Amino acid sequence: MHLPKHALWITAVVACAHLAQALPPASTLATAEERPDPRPRRARAVTSSAPAARSDDAPARSSTVVVIDAGHGGFDRGGIPGQRVSESMMTLDVALRLRSVLQASGYRVVMTRSTDVFVPLGTRVAIANSYRNGIFVCVHFNSATRRGANGIETYFYSNQSLPLASAIHYYVAGGAPSPNRGVRRRGYYVLRRTSIPAILVECGFLTNPYEANFVQSSSYRQKLAEEIARGVRARGSVANSRVITGGASENLAQEASAV
Repeated sequence: MHLPKHALWITAVVACAHLAQALPPASTLATAEERPDPRPRRARAVTSSAPAARSDDAPARSSTVVVIDAGHGGFDRGGIPGQRVSESMMTLDVALRLRSVLQASGYRVVMTRSTDVFVPLGTRVAIANSYRNGIFVCVHFNSATRRGANGIETYFYSNQSLPLASAIHYYVAGGAPSPNRGVRRRGYYVLRRTSIPAILVECGFLTNPYEANFVQSSSYRQKLAEEIARGVRARGSVANSRVITGGASENLAQEASAV
């Protein structure tokens, strides 16, 4: 039977309508991956980890040579006559600990002395100046005839050394149970003759019974080394300290041996 064209069109429309009613709604045609699972889900354990250490300054660390100078040594015990605790041995112990901490952080380290020997000031300076990309960290302890003298102080000479002095002093003084005596500019031989950033940190008075008791603890000497290392790593990111210009140092032995 031959149907007219308009009848065929009506028939097709009716068929589509019936098909649409027979099919489920489009929203139910999701794939298995898209369908929600009706079964209860087990809660996942959420773990957090510390952020990975930034390695932005790793190249700078590997190219920076830290020259560590343990004050005194050999026949030069440091300090003042009759002083019970040997400064030269305490500075050496902290310096060796500092070397380990810095090497673990990726720095190249050079020691002016690694045993109990005397090294002339000129030799110490020459070692420091042989590393144009280096920094010079001189470790000392204070002493005075007045037993009550106490505190942490850090010395520098050139303007390029102030950021390093400020950073190391910030951490050492901040982590010590001693007063903050500030950052001072002094023309000690090992500071004024070096051509690289150079500082001298006084880690407390060995003639003060309270501070000497701390220094004789290996855990405290380790803490001093770690705080100095933090200052080395943070140099340039710590605001420059206000420089103390007045007042005479009580460290008679240091004034005599480092000029």
